[in-house]
Amino acid sequence: MEDLSMKRSWQSRDWSRFIKLFRGLTFYERFEQAIILTLIALIMLVTAIATIHLIGAVWHLVVDVGIDPINQTIFQAIFGAIFTVIIALEFKHSLLVVLAQHENVIRVRTIVLIALLAIARKFILLDLHDVTAMELFALSAAVLALG
Repeated sequence: MEDLSMKRSWQSRDWSRFIKLFRGLTFYERFEQAIILTLIALIMLVTAIATIHLIGAVWHLVVDVGIDPINQTIFQAIFGAIFTVIIALEFKHSLLVVLAQHENVIRVRTIVLIALLAIARKFILLDLHDVTAMELFALSAAVLALG
């Protein structure tokens, strides 16, 4: 019972601190904070749905199909889905940092990290039998430019 009252007191203190910080913001800063909160909620929803689909796909592989270590397309699809969830989580984390530190912009380093994750996902999903040399060169150049 004591833990519940301590938890409620922490929540009320956090909420009152949030209200005090929100009151000190200009109208536009409040607008930015509201947009960031909305984006975070949407990313959380998309991430949760992607995770549920990932769990379903892995469950289907394990129970119905059985994991075949020779079938590379199955592993590419699973790891592509995992990277999608990781990219969404990293994007949400970058928005949380902006929200917590009351910054107006997302750091370029974070954007580059998300872009590198997206390109790494693309490399995992590539079928080397269907990709041309120019496509591979273009992706490699993108990685070097982001690095």
